Amino acid sequence: MNNKVSKSTQDWQSTLTPEQFRVCRKKGTERAFTGKYWDHKDAGIYRCTCCGAALFSSETKFDSGSGWPSFWAPITTENVTAKADNSLLMSRTEVLCSQCDAHLGHVFKDGPEPSGLRYCINSVSLTFDARAEGNENE
Repeated sequence: MNNKVSKSTQDWQSTLTPEQFRVCRKKGTERAFTGKYWDHKDAGIYRCTCCGAALFSSETKFDSGSGWPSFWAPITTENVTAKADNSLLMSRTEVLCSQCDAHLGHVFKDGPEPSGLRYCINSVSLTFDARAEGNENE
């Protein structure tokens, strides 16, 4: 992972769409079954919308039925950070991009094997890179 990305609120607002800013920088969420990637099936890499860090591979994507893109593992655990989230009167685990601290979604312990985890990620937090698998760390 490259150096930490740090920008002012104004810089993020000028580079992101209002929806990307609301979700990625203000910890919002998109409505289920409305995001660009919830039923996306192409092979490639899902990157952070804010900084381009490689986060998830199509090889670990699965249909959770939740309406959000779901993955059973990140490309590498170094690229995502898990943080306790006790907002909205719930206890969950938030998932952030380790490089820029963008809010990605949450991780739950109800996913498929081999990890048993479900990374439930907002489509707006991701961009898709259709380059061949194996180039995850570019």
